[in-house]
Amino acid sequence: MTIYRVTARLKADTAGNLRRKLDDGSIAAQQPDGQEMVDAFGRATVTKSGDVRWSETCYCPTPLAHERATVLDRFFEDLTTEPIETYQPYEGRPFLEYLGDIVATSSNRRA
Repeated sequence: MTIYRVTARLKADTAGNLRRKLDDGSIAAQQPDGQEMVDAFGRATVTKSGDVRWSETCYCPTPLAHERATVLDRFFEDLTTEPIETYQPYEGRPFLEYLGDIVATSSNRRA
């Protein structure tokens, strides 16, 4: 088991789909790592420059291999990982709040 600091950029055009998958429980239900991804997104923050940062536990020999194949690479780009000792808090706006605002803004534009 390794804990990683993850830095990535949200693909803005996928925000609505990510929010739906978080809300309907499909990410949380994914085995073996779904709930950890949901928890990690809950810890994530967004910097002023738009980077999303979070800490996440992974049991794969390749950092976040399963998570990237099933979720992360669909919704994020420029993803980097760095091993760390323990979960870390990051400065910035809570990611789930940011995600909700993107989805709301997008919905308002379509209305």
